[in-house]
Amino acid sequence: MQKVNLVQNNDTILERVFNLSANNTNVKTEILAGITTFMTMAYILVVNSSILSETGMDKNAVFAATAISAFIGSMVMGVLANYPIALAPGMGLNAFFAYTVVLSMGHSWQFALCAVLIEGIIFIVLTITNVREKIIECIPPVLKHSVTAGIGLFIAFIGLSNAGIVVNGDTILALGNLQDPLVLLTIFGILLAGILLSKNVKGAFLVSMILISALGMALGLVALPNGIVSSAPSIKPLFLEAVKVPLDEIFSLEMVVVVFTFLFVDLFDTVGCLIGVASKGNLLDKDGKLPRAKKALFADAIATTLGALLGTSTVTSYVESAAGIGEGGRTGLTAVTTGILFLVSLFFAPLFTAIPTQATAPVLIIVGVMMASSLNEIDFSDFTNAIPAFLTFVMMPFAYSIADGIIFGIVSFTVLKLVTNKKSEINLSLILLSILFVIKFIFVH
Repeated sequence: MQKVNLVQNNDTILERVFNLSANNTNVKTEILAGITTFMTMAYILVVNSSILSETGMDKNAVFAATAISAFIGSMVMGVLANYPIALAPGMGLNAFFAYTVVLSMGHSWQFALCAVLIEGIIFIVLTITNVREKIIECIPPVLKHSVTAGIGLFIAFIGLSNAGIVVNGDTILALGNLQDPLVLLTIFGILLAGILLSKNVKGAFLVSMILISALGMALGLVALPNGIVSSAPSIKPLFLEAVKVPLDEIFSLEMVVVVFTFLFVDLFDTVGCLIGVASKGNLLDKDGKLPRAKKALFADAIATTLGALLGTSTVTSYVESAAGIGEGGRTGLTAVTTGILFLVSLFFAPLFTAIPTQATAPVLIIVGVMMASSLNEIDFSDFTNAIPAFLTFVMMPFAYSIADGIIFGIVSFTVLKLVTNKKSEINLSLILLSILFVIKFIFVH
């Protein structure tokens, strides 16, 4: 009886914190969704360590910083904003950190960490002053729907590319080798996940990832885990290195350029992710706005700031969170579950990093299918809506950037509405953003 009461009390606490019943969900669904999100994101533990270590950073320390920053960001998002959106060091931003700032521009990795720290502090200020929230609110509904669809195409493209189903070819992109056993394993995973979803199997994505991982290992196609438990790597080689940069480097023109680029890309990646993922989870209000947007943006800003102090590149919201939402995740308990698993991964690194691409790619592809349904909400008969919407959702995968897709959409939307005398459908914020985007491409891009 005491054990039953304890479980009921825990459920009551979770209900009070995350408001589960009001969001038509329960503890089991949220935890399954959190596990699913984690498994689609776990690759960042290995990939981020690999990329940042090329700058001379300690690889094991980067692994620890990645896991801890993802834990902090996801926990803050879950508890503060109550959204099923997980955070971790962002892909693209980590590549800019390593390959551009350090290896191309010749700055130290400490300089790059300092730039990320400054970016995080600026984002905290912009969030307090509601600037970031206003940017989200000024985006018209047609572009919000196209952002959702664009993110779906983007993550589906990531899945297809990671699995080798599409590859670089003589025609820019080409069909991969469909006789490759790993490609065939991925295709089987797509079919398996699709069948499980069609049959309304609870935890379909999670089940498919586990089965494909097990099958790949049994057939010898993917590596078995090199053990299960490991000691947690030390974060000491990177901790607080961001604050040890000389003042003359901090107040240099090079720092301004680097910080601005981090700011610009992260701002619109985050805005796009929040809008797209929240829209798919029916988390936007009747006016198409994101409730508690300020709290969600605070989580992102806090995670970036602390992540820099820990020793990793910009921490941002992850589009892979859509996988958890596809499993029914609707509250911050999903993000909290994901965050806890990132922390646990410090001690089970061999197990978590053994999840093969062939298991996660099918999930990304099918989530892309689910998110592409937002195209049904777009009025393609009005070309002043259709063209910006099209540019938004195709430029995300084609330019490999959520931010660039949003930029093309906003600029074309503003220009077309102005020249066709539909000025009532735009606002001053869109005009100012369009001017800023044009200036950015002329002088920075």
